[in-house]
Amino acid sequence: MGRSQETFSKKEKEKKRLKKRQEKAVKREERKANSSGGGLDNMMAYVDEFGNITDTPPDPTKKKEEIDAESIELGVPKREEEEFDPIRKGKVEFFNHNKGFGFIRDLDTQDQYFVHINDLKEPIDENDKVSFEIEQGLKGPKAVRVDLIK
Repeated sequence: MGRSQETFSKKEKEKKRLKKRQEKAVKREERKANSSGGGLDNMMAYVDEFGNITDTPPDPTKKKEEIDAESIELGVPKREEEEFDPIRKGKVEFFNHNKGFGFIRDLDTQDQYFVHINDLKEPIDENDKVSFEIEQGLKGPKAVRVDLIK
């Protein structure tokens, strides 16, 4: 005759599983018995006029006047055009004469901009003060019309 396929460890694991399931059911019943009526009213939260979360509904006597739906602006508000000087001042941080490129640091914003030798009006060296304009290049903003400040 064949031996039973149920080994001792299999029986023990099954007993543990059943015990856990029973413990879970008992805990669930305890929670149901001790809960204070978990209805929708207990779960409801409101926001008062100051932006704080409360459990009391808002007072209708404090309600403000009607809001004009046409005055609500959706999305990002339009930015007003700012007048600014297109010519900026900066300092040459790095320039490689062999390869013909370098970087200029803007004195106002401390941003660095790429500069190519073809965009220079006159030769520059490191630590020179220059004036320049910004244009969008292939890989980001770059300094053009670079002129040495004397």
